[in-house]
Amino acid sequence: MQVSVVIPVYNEKQTLDELLRRLCDVPDLPLKEIILVDDCSTDGTRDLLQSGYQDPIFRKLYHSENQGKGAALRTGFAQATGDVVVIQDADLEYNPEDIASVLQPITEGQMDVVLGSRFAGRGSKHGCSYWQAVGNRWLTVLSNWTTGLQLTDMECCYKAFRREALDHFEIEESRFGVEPELVAKVARLKLRVSEVGVRYERRSYAEGKKIGWRDGFRAIYAIFKYGYFR
Repeated sequence: MQVSVVIPVYNEKQTLDELLRRLCDVPDLPLKEIILVDDCSTDGTRDLLQSGYQDPIFRKLYHSENQGKGAALRTGFAQATGDVVVIQDADLEYNPEDIASVLQPITEGQMDVVLGSRFAGRGSKHGCSYWQAVGNRWLTVLSNWTTGLQLTDMECCYKAFRREALDHFEIEESRFGVEPELVAKVARLKLRVSEVGVRYERRSYAEGKKIGWRDGFRAIYAIFKYGYFR
């Protein structure tokens, strides 16, 4: 199976080069393409993308205005051509070496969708702050209640899909509400879903972390909109 990695990018100049180097160095990862969706960065990231990464494995897409992570994934998913599509954040909080573990249940034919978890297996020493861990757990409990799944980390970046699964729904959320939306929609499709533990190194707000309390409220809204009322 060939893999498409979709990377939403917004103001990631300080981490993007290292992330892509580490991603390309993952052994035995059957990469077909790395889709970089720049969400109208203002810190020089766009210039970096336009001037570099000329290898054909890189596909670079650009938004004319900032729209959010969900919008970037919508753009990237529409262009993905691999047999499996996996999401990777650009800020180095997640280790690209864990992608192989996330993909394994799909490549072995056991699952249709696999999520990473910072709270299971190798991810049990999750690196989250106390309040971040509490918030994530409560959002995951709410999500499980509406979807019937038994996840431990609904908000985790790593989500891998068989490509054909993505043909059965469209992303509606433009910002971070996309995480519960994706989980709810794959649950409604009755797809085979599992989790794999992954590592996590938290980035501080001073270092550019972009999720705030408003995103938490939007996540709750998305949980009920896509999981309960549909």
